[in-house]
Amino acid sequence: MINVTKTYLGNIDKFKTYVEGIYARGWLTNHGPLADELENRLKDYLGVRHIILTNNGTLALQVAYRALGLSGSAVTTPFSFVATSSSLQWEGIRPIFADIDPHTWNISAQHIERCIAEDTTAIVGTHVFGNPCAVEAIEQIAHRNRLKVIYDGAHAFAVRHAGQSVLNRGDISTLSFHATKLFHTIEGGAIITNDDELARRAFLLCNFGIADVDKIDGIGINAKLNEFSAAMGLCILDSIEDILEERAEIAFRYRSRLESYLDLQQPEPDSVLNNSYFPVGLQDEPQLLRVRKALNARDINPRRYFYPSLDTLEYLQPQPGQPVSRALSERVLCLPIYPGLSAEDQDKVIETLIEECSPSHMSMPGPAIAQAL
Repeated sequence: MINVTKTYLGNIDKFKTYVEGIYARGWLTNHGPLADELENRLKDYLGVRHIILTNNGTLALQVAYRALGLSGSAVTTPFSFVATSSSLQWEGIRPIFADIDPHTWNISAQHIERCIAEDTTAIVGTHVFGNPCAVEAIEQIAHRNRLKVIYDGAHAFAVRHAGQSVLNRGDISTLSFHATKLFHTIEGGAIITNDDELARRAFLLCNFGIADVDKIDGIGINAKLNEFSAAMGLCILDSIEDILEERAEIAFRYRSRLESYLDLQQPEPDSVLNNSYFPVGLQDEPQLLRVRKALNARDINPRRYFYPSLDTLEYLQPQPGQPVSRALSERVLCLPIYPGLSAEDQDKVIETLIEECSPSHMSMPGPAIAQAL
């Protein structure tokens, strides 16, 4: 099966060496030396001031909301992984959905301003598939309305915008280091901020509020990263440039072969992407289902990502419908992309898509196909 992704595991001998060190020290968690090394190396690599490692990306979001003291409501995107909004709801913060830009697929700055309520305390944007949000416009809206800005950067590892890491934008950015991500620690995540006090609060929140051996400074939870996960992260970080290069080559091949047949996400200007995913927009849901069936028949397993649009979830009602997000969620498939995907396997994906999206299979050409014809 050619899956939508395949976890990159790095050099096994290097990982064994790290594990042998863990066994020798007997130090498995609680800010061990490997976690500290990974934190420092990531700060240097990403070009950020503070990074607090966590044991998953969802807890990174929840701790971020707590560190910022959010309450009331937050304006967020309906086109994202469910954790972006469920983490808000879990923390007692009401998600208000603003529709998305039909080209970048990120939250629309224009719609954000319309959605701000009296109790709104924050904007929570997602860099969808690693494509940066319109960060300058969002910052202006936040400044005018005295709102905090959090970016769910689960897909945005190593993404740059306007010459620097996109993770430097907003009050806090978060990362996911889940095994499906291009950089991973098996399970894990991170909180990133340039604010010293926010970093201090986030660190305490991740460690039960324990400030010192005999001092507890407020409430907290356990969100620490263990040493085995840190060891995997160090192995992956050693190979990160090769990972990014190979993903870029695969993405270029998809783009050059498919852009005449399918709708593709448009990058935010002045950005360098990481090709963490390769999403394509089909004409509509019936075509998507037909294409997926054809791909599955050839042992190719794409993913509907993100589906459904989060403004449709029952536990988040009542919500006004967000038509752009709903329509997009019904026609986006993510194609296989990962280091080690062979040209032969990628050709199978491409040829199946071209065959299924050719005019003979379609009752009416979609916008990208009509333009190509």
